[in-house]
Amino acid sequence: MAGLDATNPVIMIDGRSGAGKTTLARLIRARWPRRERVQEVALDAMYPGWDGLDAGVDAAREQILVPHARGLVGVWRRWDWEVGAHAEAYAVDPALPLVIEGCGILTPATARLGDIRVWVEAPAAARKARALGRDGDAFRPHWERWARQEERHLRRDAPEALATHVIAVP
Repeated sequence: MAGLDATNPVIMIDGRSGAGKTTLARLIRARWPRRERVQEVALDAMYPGWDGLDAGVDAAREQILVPHARGLVGVWRRWDWEVGAHAEAYAVDPALPLVIEGCGILTPATARLGDIRVWVEAPAAARKARALGRDGDAFRPHWERWARQEERHLRRDAPEALATHVIAVP
């Protein structure tokens, strides 16, 4: 696959809630064709709350993607959803491949930092059933609130057009 020939490729996976981004990221890591360890970052661990889609993406760009592209160690902090504050920090090694997934990751500002850029598309009803089945009552009251942020991202950033691969999930 084009893009995997880089020494430390970056794979970005974007899509709306419940589309299958996390499942795809795990499959990529499990079937990685080379021997080195693959790092994975889920933006769900970075979004600072239910109104934080854009802030989480900005943090991922500045704290992970830009340093990785420059050959520098990136450091990001996990968002503790229960406490509502940043928690422990994690390092991202620039010498290793990186899979980063989450709604919003494909923007004009981030796309140039990814070797492989994937948009995952799924029907609205299937996405909602998967997301609420996974996160249940924690997500249910925030579904529409989060969906509005996703819509804004789709209109503003056109992530599907920035993708090198589009995957349709039933």
